[in-house]
Amino acid sequence: MPEDRLFGPLSTTPEMAAAVSDEAWLRALLRFEAALARAEAKAGLIPVAVAEEIAAATSAGGFDLTGIGQRAAASGTPVVPLLEALRGRLSPAGVQSLHRGATSQDAVDTALMLVARHGLELLAADLEGLAAAAAGLARTHRATAMAGRTLLQQALPTTFGLKAAGWLVAVLEAADRLESYRRSRLAVQLGGAAGTLADLGGSALAVRQALAEDLRLAEPVLPWHTARARVGELGAALALAAGTAAKIALDVILLSQTEVAEVAEPAAPGRGVSSALPHKRNPVLSVEAVAAARGVQAQAGLLLGSLVQPHERAAGEWQAEWAAVSESFRLTGGAVARMREVLEGLEVDPERMRSNLAVTGSTGSAEALVDLALQTYQRRRHD
Repeated sequence: MPEDRLFGPLSTTPEMAAAVSDEAWLRALLRFEAALARAEAKAGLIPVAVAEEIAAATSAGGFDLTGIGQRAAASGTPVVPLLEALRGRLSPAGVQSLHRGATSQDAVDTALMLVARHGLELLAADLEGLAAAAAGLARTHRATAMAGRTLLQQALPTTFGLKAAGWLVAVLEAADRLESYRRSRLAVQLGGAAGTLADLGGSALAVRQALAEDLRLAEPVLPWHTARARVGELGAALALAAGTAAKIALDVILLSQTEVAEVAEPAAPGRGVSSALPHKRNPVLSVEAVAAARGVQAQAGLLLGSLVQPHERAAGEWQAEWAAVSESFRLTGGAVARMREVLEGLEVDPERMRSNLAVTGSTGSAEALVDLALQTYQRRRHD
C-alpha cells in the first residue's frame, strides 16, 4: 500500500483515505463490540448496565492505535490487543461479558462491512457527479462530428456526444452495481470460534438478529467465515468501477495528444507540468486514474483468489483481504474522483474534431443513440 504522505495524494482523495484509514477500522471494530454487548443484553445474556459500560468504554477514545498494531503481530489480528485495551477500562463484570460468544473474525469481518458501507457512500456521490458531467457533454455535443476510431485508426464519423453517452451508460452501470451491493450484500458476521455460535446457546440467533439491526447490516443465513464470495464480489465491483473511470481516462489521454488535440483536461496552476519539457501540458488526472485502476485490478485478483479457503477458518487467505479491501477503495475513489474533475471541466474543440476527419459522411444513428442514453440517465435520476 502506498505511504500516504508521498504517494497517497496521487491515487486517492482525502475523504476516501479517511474512510478506510486505520482509525476508521478501529472505530468499526469498537462499534462491533458495543453493538454485540447491546444485542446480548437485549437477549438477556448480560445485564443492561454491563452492556452500557462496554459501550461507554468503546466510545471513550484514547486508544493507542500504534501500540495495538504492534501487538497484533503476536496474535495475527488487531482484535486481541484491542480487547486487552478494553478490558483495562472495564469492571470484572464487563471483562467477563466483553466479546462474549464472538471470535476475532466476527469483529474484523463486521468492521470490514461497516468500512465498506462508508466507502460505497462516498463512491456513489462521485459516480453520480461523473455521470452528470458525462450527460452534460453528451447533451452539448450530441451532433458534434468527430472521427470514430477503431484499432487507433480513423474509421467512420461519429459524434463526440455519442462517445460521452457511452461513458455515461458505463458509469451508470458501475454505480448500479455498487448500489446493489450496498443494499443487499453488506452483512454482519457472527459465528463464534468454529461457526456454530455454540457459546451463545439458544439465544444465538436472537443475538445475531439484534446485532444486525443495531449496525444496520443484513443478517446472513449462515456465518461466512470461509465463504468469501461476499468480499470477492466487492473487489470485482470496485475493479469494474475503477476500470470504467480508466476507460474514460484513456480516451481523454488519446484525444489530447498533440497530433489530435481534440480535448484537454481542465487547466489549473501547476497541473500537467513536465520536469524536462516545460512546454507540455500532460493529462495528469487521467494518467492517475489509469494507474489507480491498474492497482484495483491487482487487488481484485487477490480477493477473488482468497475465495479458496480451508475448512472453517482461513490460513492466510482471510488475512490478505484486509489491506486489499482498503486499497481497492482508496484507488477506486481516486480514479472516479479524478475523472469527475476531468469531465466537469473538459475543454472540447469541435473545430479541431471536424478538421481531423479524414473521411466525410453520415454519423449514422449517433444522435438517436445519444438521446437513448440521456433518457436512461433521466429515468435513473427520477427513480
